[in-house]
Amino acid sequence: MSQAPTSDPIIQQALAAAIAVTQHAYIPYSNYPVGAALRTVDGIFFSGCNIENASYPATICAERTALVKAVSEGHRQFDLLVVVTKNAGSPCGICRQMLYEFAPDMRVILADLNGNITSDTTLSGLLPDGFGPNRLPR
Repeated sequence: MSQAPTSDPIIQQALAAAIAVTQHAYIPYSNYPVGAALRTVDGIFFSGCNIENASYPATICAERTALVKAVSEGHRQFDLLVVVTKNAGSPCGICRQMLYEFAPDMRVILADLNGNITSDTTLSGLLPDGFGPNRLPR
């Protein structure tokens, strides 16, 4: 079920970035483009697309691409993730786990390639009882 288009300029910016980056997706096997826009708490966006590989486990999702780019540039605190797909698909379990490491309470918006938002939740909502660093023995 689609929600009305958002008038929030930050969400509009994130949606535009996530949609635009799908044009760079390398998807010869699935033909399923995914774009993600991850925002740091200080307002910097990192976008990512999915990159498939003939060795399927070597494939990386858009969400992890954006996260790896951000962390490799020294950012580790995030407050927003927008993910777009043909049908507003949700992040996979590996992506949820990797993102949970850094921002369990981050806002997550799912939308289709036209920018129609279908879900506005949190990462904790997508990964209840998530496993993070605080669960490791010290």
